Amino acid sequence: MLEEYEKKRDFNKTSEPPARGEEKNSDKPVFVVQRHDATNLHYDFRLEMDGVLKSWAVPKEPPKSPGTRRLAIETEDHPLGYADFEGEIPEGQYGAGRVEIWDRGTFELLKRNEKEIIITLHGEELEGDYVLIKTKYGKEDKGWLFFKKKTG
Repeated sequence: MLEEYEKKRDFNKTSEPPARGEEKNSDKPVFVVQRHDATNLHYDFRLEMDGVLKSWAVPKEPPKSPGTRRLAIETEDHPLGYADFEGEIPEGQYGAGRVEIWDRGTFELLKRNEKEIIITLHGEELEGDYVLIKTKYGKEDKGWLFFKKKTG
């Protein structure tokens, strides 16, 4: 599952965590949003699922209120240890630039299929019900729509 992640990185040059068999951190799955100041500033949204961090690159700050929709481009799975990663990815390496944790917490999975994921996030910045809907946008249908659900 993490072959693509491993192929893109030289772990002798980057401080990113290598992929290895990791155990779940707790009873509740985690999420993390990392502010990634690479070629283009974006936010990496990651959900603990299937023993890895399922990952999306979000070009703009994730939505904190209903009505704001964001594009989220699906990227390769990351190891669970990446949830704690902050640091500088060196020039010449995939994703070169500064990575900072913008938000983190736990989540509850409400619905999941190949076209839709509905979750309740419990973070400091992102709190409440969120939806990811697969779209036809982007290369290889990697585009998703990411937004906060209206309550009530």
